[in-house]
Parts: sequence; structure tokens; C-alpha cells
Amino acid sequence: DGIARARESNQTRLEQAMRLQTVISQWEQDLAALQESAAVPALTCDGQTVRLTRRTDGGLQVVAWSLRPDTSGSTWQRWAGPAVTTTTALQNSWLGTQQFQGNEPGQLRALGGIDQWQVFFYQGNAWANCQSTGDVAAAAAAANAASAPAGIQAAQALPSGVRLVLAFAAGSGLTGSLVRDTLI
Repeated sequence: DGIARARESNQTRLEQAMRLQTVISQWEQDLAALQESAAVPALTCDGQTVRLTRRTDGGLQVVAWSLRPDTSGSTWQRWAGPAVTTTTALQNSWLGTQQFQGNEPGQLRALGGIDQWQVFFYQGNAWANCQSTGDVAAAAAAANAASAPAGIQAAQALPSGVRLVLAFAAGSGLTGSLVRDTLI
């Protein structure tokens, strides 16, 4: 009986570790495929949601990662919009991510049992909170600021890296926190 329980416990831990590895791999793939455009920012963070524009085979795609409360702490969710090829469709997809409630079509419950998350950008030889003002690309910002729809920020220079810190909730099966740095 003890061997069976230990085997079951080990299998559960293995599945959790594999799930975590898969989710982190998707996070890194999204960051590796970042694509700057004149229509929307390539990468922004408002503290609750990280929004990014990535290239896909069918065009550009807006992806949003966010932490939403649930019964086991919080769940890290990923939403990926459709691949689009027009500026208007890209802007509409981007603006749509600002009104998310957490149950939109295409929303994936990526990883549960998260207590909190933090995202930092590496800019100017230092890590800074992702909500800090980045290096605004002056020429592009001036040209695009007047023509950008409401809710779309001025262009910012991409950070050199992104640091993700996930703190796991008690009882989630994972302990402590995970710090993952991704080079852009």
C-alpha cells in the first residue's frame, strides 16, 4: 500500500513538473517570436497582464498572459488571438485584450496554484519592474502617437531580457518560487 501511494504521489509530482515545463516553454516561445510593428506595441505589461505581438505563419498575433484568481490561489492564463494580416485587425485584437474578464474564447488555463507573479524587464543594464517607463523610441513614438487609436501606447524599445517570477500557492504541489530569465 505504501509503495502504491508513493508511486501515485511521484506520478502527480512528475505531471506537475512536466506541466510547468510546458507552460514555461510556451512563455519563452512567445517571447522569442516578438514582432515590432507600427500598429501596436511588441511587448507591454500593466501589472495584471503581459501583452505581446508575435509573428506566426499566418501573420501577426496578439498574446496575453495574465493571473486570474480562483479557488486554489490563482491561475496563470494565456490567450492567443487569431493570426491577422491587417493593421485594423491587429489593433482590434490588441484593444480587445484590455477588456478581458478571464473567460474569453481561446483563453487557456495554463498553470494553477500560483500565489503571485512578477515580471521585470532588463533595460539600461538593470532589471526594472515591467510597469516602469521604458525607453520610448522617440522618432517612432512622435510619428505614431498622433495616429494611434486610444488605448495603444507609444512605441517603446524592447528590453534585452524578461524576468518572470512565479510564487506557488500553499497546497499547489509546487513549493517556493520560480525565477526564469529570457533573453530577447
